[in-house]
Amino acid sequence: MPSEHDGHRKRLKARFVKSGLDDFEPHNALELLLFYAIPRKDTNPIAHRLINRFGSFSAVFDAKPEELAKVEGITENTAVLISMIPQLARKYLEDKADARNLIGSFNDIGTYLLPKFVGRTVETIILAALDNKNKIISCSIIAEGENDRASLSKRKVMEEAIRVGATRVIIAHNHPRGFAVPSKEDLILTKEVYFLLKSVDIELVDHIIFAEDDFVSLSASGFDFRRK
Repeated sequence: MPSEHDGHRKRLKARFVKSGLDDFEPHNALELLLFYAIPRKDTNPIAHRLINRFGSFSAVFDAKPEELAKVEGITENTAVLISMIPQLARKYLEDKADARNLIGSFNDIGTYLLPKFVGRTVETIILAALDNKNKIISCSIIAEGENDRASLSKRKVMEEAIRVGATRVIIAHNHPRGFAVPSKEDLILTKEVYFLLKSVDIELVDHIIFAEDDFVSLSASGFDFRRK
C-alpha cells in the first residue's frame, strides 16, 4: 500500500519534471536529491538538518564526505552522492566549454576556465597552454593547496609548458573563500614566472584570479608583469 511519503515523493518529482528546480526552496531541492540515496525515509528533515549543520545549500555540497556522514540519516553512500554533485557540475560545464575556439581576450579565457573551479574548496592553480595561434592545447592542474593555500613551483610551470609544446601560457588560480583580487604574493609570483618562461622563449600571457563566479585578469587590470 503506498505510504504518505510515496505520495509526497511522486508529487515532488512531478513538480521537478514539469517546472525544473527554479521554484524549489533549497531544502526541497536537497530533499529531492536524497530520494535517490535514501529510499524509505522522509528526507525532508534530513535536508533541513544538513542545511542547518553546514549553514547553506551550497555549503552542504562543499562539505567533505566524512563530515556529511556525521549528520543523522546520512549514510556513506549518501555522503558520496552529495559530494559528487559539484564535481559532476564541473565536468558538465567543462564539457560544454569549447576549447577548439581561439582565445581572443582575457574574457574568453576567463569564461573558458571558470567551470574548472566549480566545487573546488581549496586553492587550485591551473596552467592553460596555447599554441602560436592562441588555441588551447592543454589545460592542467599544476598545484593544489592544503588549508586554502597552494604552493606553486615556478620550475614546474616551465617544465609543463615545455612538455606540451606551448608557445604561450596563462596561469589561473582561485581564492575559494575570498575575492578575485590579487595578493602581493600573486603579483610577485607572476613577474617571476614571466621572466623564467621568457628565458625559454615561452610567453606568459596572463594570470587570472577566480572567486566564485567572478574573475580578474592581471593583464587587463593594468599590472605590468613584463617589467622588472
